[in-house]
Amino acid sequence: MPFSYAAAASGSASSSRKPVPVAAAAARRPAPSPSNPSAVSDSDPSSYSSSGEETDLTASDPAAASVISSYLSVAGDGADLSKVGIFLSSAARRRSPPCLICFDPIRLSDPVWSCSASCFALLHLHCIQSWAHQSSSAAPSPTWGCPKCRFPYPKSQTPTSYLCFCSKTVDPAPDPWILPHSCGDVCGRRLNADRDSGCEHNCLLLCHPGPCPPCPAIVPNAMCFCGSHRETRRCSHQRYSCSGKCNKRLGCGIHRCPVDCHDGPCPPCAVRGKHKCECGETMEERLCSERVFQCKRECGGMLQCGKHSCERGCHAGKCGGCPLQGRRTCPCGKKDYPSLDCDAEAATCGSTCEKVLGCGRHKCPERCHRGSCVETCRLVITKSCRCGGLKKEVPCYQELTCERKCQRLRNCGRHACRRRCCEGDCAPCPEVCDKRLRCGNHKCLSPCHRGACAPCPLMKTISCNCGQTFFEVPCGTEKNQKPPKCSKKCNIARLCRHKLECRPHKCHYGACPPCKLICGEELSCGHRCKLRCHGPIAPPNPEFTLKPIKRKKEKHIDSTPGTPCPPCQEVVLVPCFGQHLGQERAILCSKRRQFPCQNLCGNPLNCGNHYCTKACHVLQIPLSQPEGDQLAILSLASASAFAEPCEECNLPCQRVREPPCSHPCPLPCHLNDCPPCKALVKRPCHCGAMVHAFECMYYNNLNATKQQKVRSCGGPCHRKLPNCPHLCSEICHPGQCPSVDQCMKKVNVRCACNNLKKEWICQDVLKEYRQSGRDPKQIPKNQYAVGLLACGEDCVKKVKAADSELHLRKIQEIKTPAVEVENVPKRRKKRNRGQESVESSKFQEIKAVALKFLLVIFLCIIVVAGLYLLWKGVYRLSDWMNDMEEQRARQRHLKPGRL
Repeated sequence: MPFSYAAAASGSASSSRKPVPVAAAAARRPAPSPSNPSAVSDSDPSSYSSSGEETDLTASDPAAASVISSYLSVAGDGADLSKVGIFLSSAARRRSPPCLICFDPIRLSDPVWSCSASCFALLHLHCIQSWAHQSSSAAPSPTWGCPKCRFPYPKSQTPTSYLCFCSKTVDPAPDPWILPHSCGDVCGRRLNADRDSGCEHNCLLLCHPGPCPPCPAIVPNAMCFCGSHRETRRCSHQRYSCSGKCNKRLGCGIHRCPVDCHDGPCPPCAVRGKHKCECGETMEERLCSERVFQCKRECGGMLQCGKHSCERGCHAGKCGGCPLQGRRTCPCGKKDYPSLDCDAEAATCGSTCEKVLGCGRHKCPERCHRGSCVETCRLVITKSCRCGGLKKEVPCYQELTCERKCQRLRNCGRHACRRRCCEGDCAPCPEVCDKRLRCGNHKCLSPCHRGACAPCPLMKTISCNCGQTFFEVPCGTEKNQKPPKCSKKCNIARLCRHKLECRPHKCHYGACPPCKLICGEELSCGHRCKLRCHGPIAPPNPEFTLKPIKRKKEKHIDSTPGTPCPPCQEVVLVPCFGQHLGQERAILCSKRRQFPCQNLCGNPLNCGNHYCTKACHVLQIPLSQPEGDQLAILSLASASAFAEPCEECNLPCQRVREPPCSHPCPLPCHLNDCPPCKALVKRPCHCGAMVHAFECMYYNNLNATKQQKVRSCGGPCHRKLPNCPHLCSEICHPGQCPSVDQCMKKVNVRCACNNLKKEWICQDVLKEYRQSGRDPKQIPKNQYAVGLLACGEDCVKKVKAADSELHLRKIQEIKTPAVEVENVPKRRKKRNRGQESVESSKFQEIKAVALKFLLVIFLCIIVVAGLYLLWKGVYRLSDWMNDMEEQRARQRHLKPGRL
């Protein structure tokens, strides 16, 4: 197919104009001024800017403009530089990404190597040479892969010299007017060489990094995939879909493809219909692409011999001839039977079978037989195990393996094979490398290998918040990169309550700066937050965000953005539970809690007489409380869950009764007057002969005169007179008896010897005592009025006779011997009676001895039993301690094995 660059450049079908040479286009490019190379800043990260649109490289850098000028002259408005644009922009600004192997920056004068297969990564030449040597020596096949894209290169393609990007010039000299590591000539590499597109054009750019752009040549009659439409298209897009129906004949040969114009083979026919199987006995509804199928029934038809039936399944056509016809042999194959019918069995020849058994080494030792030979060869032979460390006689069918584990290292050089009876061909290491890559963010996921791990293939994108200014760096180097600067305003709306008051700021890296205004949000307590605004902040775009380096906080931050307001820090006066005066405390509003003070409650109790003696507590409003008092303490009692009533007054009534009474009130402590006292008051009469019982209220309401009157019993006084032994004869009266010295009782007066007796009046006896100077009160009752009469002559005679009788009695007592026991007083007799020895019988003595013997035996049994139990306890304790020691020893042995 003839292609014309001139036609592509001019946009017409005329071929009279010759194509413009690339060298002439390069010669006519404007010479850059000497100040241009120094105008590009290497340290400005904002220079790495790219957007989703095409980058105007001609206006950004003269070196890049010279590279793409020839391409733009042919492509015109259809230039597609989206893939190569980033590489050209980075190279034109003299700032290449660091080497993925050593992470060192690539200088303009360093020899480099570029992956020309897939990723086009730029690496140091000596780094890739070392990498290729280590990879090819460790791998089983002589290949090595690109550190980034893992594209395999043969060992023969190991770079040996420093080449330019187009591989035409060896050791290209650095030139400030062309791209670094470039020769400045036309690239000339084959375009679209990796695709079967039919493109035969070469790259028009000057020697450049990265992939070549799509072919800009124009194809006049480009055919679509289905071949029904033709149009003029670019060479790189000459394979296209016309959006019409494919309409190609499908594999069934009946229907056509209903899919839109597409690349590749058509899908299987999906038309459903009823189709017969190969034998024609079964009909099923199936897809047209699956119309040829076999049913599950057996054929059963007769073979050509007419004696055997077909054992094949469903099939088309005739059953065929009988397999038993023709030349036949005995089962071992040594004897032929040329004229044997197909229904007759071939006889055995009688010789040894000698068919090779399943082991492949020995032959069947049995006579010619029908059927298969034995499956297992049981001939005993000497075998060696796979590793050669064991030899043993075993049956031929049995495989011999030893228990020795292979100690050779696998290809990774880190892990042992550990396979039983290994033949020496140790399998590749199945472990994952899991080493930390040099990027510091990821681990190596490749199989365990020798040498250094491949560099991290991921790229990190560093951008501003709006995402319009960004650049990519290899993973692991993002911490040393500065974020790009963007001069546009940040388009992220603030989420805090000051979004209308905050000033707009420029586009920035990471999250938006926190708002610097005062929060001012009203808290639940009524105060307003006085901290810096800590409302939510819009999260940064994760696609263009770099993890910042952790730094120490230089100053204290009152609140973290995106968090609710902290607790209120206003200082308020909080009263105690009991609302005591002078006990308020200054507490933060957020920590405001009622507290108990050191005073007692002091709240009046329901009795009205006493006060609550509990510790300070939250008051509970009783239902009977007046409405004014309820409003006074409602805020405290209702807001606290710890409100409790004051104590109940359990004291007895201590009020003074009216009229005064010595009896306590029987009611508990109360507020109203005490009820009248109904207690009985016992008061004796004046003479003490009887006791009166009065109600306390009745008795106390009487005056003194009436009380004396009601206490009189109405009978004789019966009180003993103080001067004589007689009783008062007056009616019961209070105070001293009136007849103290006027007793009219008759008294028998006697002489000193009690022989004479007369009757006097008691008051005369008192007068006689007073006249004689004696006090009547000191006279005993039995001697009262004795000795007041003078003794006569008869009294003297009677006294003498009595003295003589007394003298005779004493003489007789002396002469008569008295029994010693009779002279002992009664108390002494009782004492001696207890000291007399009681004689016991012989049976009682034997009984006492037996009891003592049994008691001694019982005590001995108790002592022996105690010693036995003590010995048993010590023995079991010793066994338990031994078991504990054994368990500890086992645990000590098991711990190293776990480690």
